Amino acid sequence: MDRDYDDNSVPDARIPSPVGLESGPGPANNNTLPAARPDHRWLDTFLAWYFVTVWGSGFLATKVGLLYAAPFTFLSLRFVLGVVLMVPVVIWLRPRWPVSPAELGHVVVAGLLMHAVHLGGSHYAQYLGLSAGIVALILAAQPLLTAGIASRWLREALAPRQWLGVALGLAGVLLVVWHKIDVRDMTLGSFVALAVSLAAATAGTLYQRVFCPTADLRGAPLVQFAACLVVMAPLAWAVEGAVVEWTWALAAAVAFLVILASILAVNALHTLMRHGQATKVTSLFYLTPLIAVALEYLMFGVVPTSLSVVGIVVTCLGVALVAWRTRQPPGAEP
Repeated sequence: MDRDYDDNSVPDARIPSPVGLESGPGPANNNTLPAARPDHRWLDTFLAWYFVTVWGSGFLATKVGLLYAAPFTFLSLRFVLGVVLMVPVVIWLRPRWPVSPAELGHVVVAGLLMHAVHLGGSHYAQYLGLSAGIVALILAAQPLLTAGIASRWLREALAPRQWLGVALGLAGVLLVVWHKIDVRDMTLGSFVALAVSLAAATAGTLYQRVFCPTADLRGAPLVQFAACLVVMAPLAWAVEGAVVEWTWALAAAVAFLVILASILAVNALHTLMRHGQATKVTSLFYLTPLIAVALEYLMFGVVPTSLSVVGIVVTCLGVALVAWRTRQPPGAEP
């Protein structure tokens, strides 16, 4: 977020889990995910809309938070609160912990990519003055990258209909944010920050899928928040002086992004990843800028242009094409 439209992020965004990212066996199923079972579909629908709504509205909390603390400092505050909140949770729930140094390392790497690098880059892109339109548009390319990589190396074959949906989704986002784009706002620093954020979000999503399939989503966030804090706090002190203007607005922003986004929304995302394919899940990110546009209208009276409305329709159509599942005939294997 970060990008105006996330919290952005990527991702927070999508992280906790130790070795691989689906619940099914790895090599035995050629690294493909099992189709969502009928009893998962209502839950998946709820989790998908929860994720899109929280992730899309995260740009508001991020925008507020960056008024009172620079990006690395703001993220350090988030990770401190995350650790404080997760300690009693893991004591109560007693989740499964990584059983080997390799498994622990995978959880840490996934967390650093999604929480520290992705959010650090997207926050700094916004902090350095990059427009919300450019941030949203470029980060919305993640589903395209995920689709290409998953199709080539993870053996997730996409139908022509799904490739069309991926392209339509990106085109729709472009229409939504076109009126906000001013390339003259892009400095070298903001461009590098945004490129790093996009690469980390894509890598983190796929890394989680391949190397963290069995991680307990109740305990992994504590490991990841702690690892990110160890990396981010020294950067906040060395680069920004760790200056904070303490306000209730800052506290509310941090609480929203930690509880509703980094913990609940990220776990919702990875639960969906365990029930469906990576491309279908990441196509949800196309919808987050649309949520942001709606919230801008409701909270600040920013009326979307007619071009934006067309873009919203095109984006929704694209996501539907990616996620739509042909109904299996009775007795057919999923």
